[in-house]
Amino acid sequence: MSVPRVRKKGTPPWQYHPRSDHHSKVACWGVLFDLLQHSELMRAHAADGLLAFGINHVMTNFTNGKRKALDLVVCRPKAGGSANIKPVMFATLAAQYGIELSTEESAALQALPPVASQPVGAVRIALESKAAMTEFAKARPRLYDELASSQAIVHGDTSDALAAGLVLINGSPSFVSPTANPSLSFGAPLRTSHHDQPAQLALTIDHVRGLPRRADASGPGFDAIAVIALRCTNIAGDPVELIADPPAPQVGDVLHYDSLINRLIGSYAARFPMG
Repeated sequence: MSVPRVRKKGTPPWQYHPRSDHHSKVACWGVLFDLLQHSELMRAHAADGLLAFGINHVMTNFTNGKRKALDLVVCRPKAGGSANIKPVMFATLAAQYGIELSTEESAALQALPPVASQPVGAVRIALESKAAMTEFAKARPRLYDELASSQAIVHGDTSDALAAGLVLINGSPSFVSPTANPSLSFGAPLRTSHHDQPAQLALTIDHVRGLPRRADASGPGFDAIAVIALRCTNIAGDPVELIADPPAPQVGDVLHYDSLINRLIGSYAARFPMG
């Protein structure tokens, strides 16, 4: 996210833009990268052609007909597929999304078995990524409602699918919002929002913590959910930094990123040993 991107020709580049899904795509790519690195079973399924992924795949809650496009699904390829759809390889998305990898990460990516986006068959994991970067009082109920609806739709569509959530929350005391600065290209002065931090970060994490979670395949709730706390001013030249200290979730917390990865790997192995 530290690298600014131009969302629309003739507009300034931004590290984060609320009307772009680039940050969600990058976050979801990172989750799948980590799952493939640390799950021997998922790598085996990929090598055997039993594992694919879909981006913005629409799922439907059977009980009420509500639909939602999930940011990322890990799935079995649909039987028969479609000859008209050209697969996109997971490894090539890193360059397409502008993800900067270290030498070690590049080597790890190249060592993975090929995984492609294909027509979605049975969904195994469905991941929704959301962000709260500013205006936290408004963001908190939106986050809760959108995430709560996503896990309900996932389980209403495919009862044994794993519903996962990943939330990016800004802990910077200042932030430049693209929507509050629509006329920068015309020389308008920069408008900066100021936040009471880390209080707003802590309040937003606690709000996410209230989302339903489940420990088995019955009942409503997320099978895994994590919060990543960031320090992002959204000013080109200021790096986006990971916040590791409290109130960011600590190792062992159910909202820690490691917990998300470990729970998904374990639950995937328990539910889908045969792919």
